[in-house]
Amino acid sequence: MGDASSTGASVREVRAARLVEHGRPLEVRRVPLGVPGPGDVVVEMAFAGVNPVDRYGALGRVAPDAPLPRTLGVEGVGHLEGRLVVMHGHGLGTARDGLWADAAVVARAACVPVPEGVEPPVAAALGVAGATAYEAVAGLGKVAPDDRVLVLGASGGVGSMIVSLAHSIGAQVWGQTGSEGKAHAVEETGADRSVVADAGSLAGAVAAFRPTVVFDGLGGGYTGAAVEALEPRGRLVLYGASADAEGRVPLLTLYRKNLTVLGYGGLIQSEDALQRSVEGALEAVRAGRMSVRIDSVLPLEEVNEAFRRIERREVSGKLVLALAAR
Repeated sequence: MGDASSTGASVREVRAARLVEHGRPLEVRRVPLGVPGPGDVVVEMAFAGVNPVDRYGALGRVAPDAPLPRTLGVEGVGHLEGRLVVMHGHGLGTARDGLWADAAVVARAACVPVPEGVEPPVAAALGVAGATAYEAVAGLGKVAPDDRVLVLGASGGVGSMIVSLAHSIGAQVWGQTGSEGKAHAVEETGADRSVVADAGSLAGAVAAFRPTVVFDGLGGGYTGAAVEALEPRGRLVLYGASADAEGRVPLLTLYRKNLTVLGYGGLIQSEDALQRSVEGALEAVRAGRMSVRIDSVLPLEEVNEAFRRIERREVSGKLVLALAAR
């Protein structure tokens, strides 16, 4: 993974966004493309998604012992043997170089064909956010048409996909956002109503809705508020903690309501399970059951700006990097 100061004429070089030191901005530089090992292939990259987990990796909060320097990027889409493929898992961006480059060496098993009708920038957003949304709704939450679904952080990459997928099932869907400016975007993705509320006002704001399922990617005080708001025998599905990794949960309310708490952690899923989730997300998009809101497509050179936007919570939907070789 180390950068080379000089390479032989036969070694291909690519632009790549490199993590040199935790906590420092990424450096976009030319580096030698790695040598494929057994079971590896070279994929010509087109687009890649930018996720909070990528930023956590840059800060050393995820995979702190992974090699440095390395190329980041845990999900993306590119061309392999004349086909468009989505890539995720198999150590990409953590144990091995990731996908934020002109081309990448990846395990063939990490590649999932993209069906006709799914645009490349959309496909690039499905390895992490799409798989999480699909598994949260179809696998854990088991949303049905008679459910009343509350999505916290509904303007985010995963949240907006959950809104659209739950809506397509026929459930009533309310989407929470902390920004009045993002309320319209929440409704555009399929929410019957957008709720502008913080953790302190959330339970009161949705009391009349009486949600049977809450999808929580925020954590902190929002999780306790979700417990207060849920109907008896409701389900709370946790998939992130972007607001705060810790918070207070009213335990008396939790058990007296006979609530079920479910958690989705993509980082510990088996490779087979991840592939099935990505395939499910791709099919849901192809069939029009799940939509992907792309906030912006940025050039690779603006990768640190993408991190800043995520940190400041300025994103509605997904940020995508354009990676086609120059």
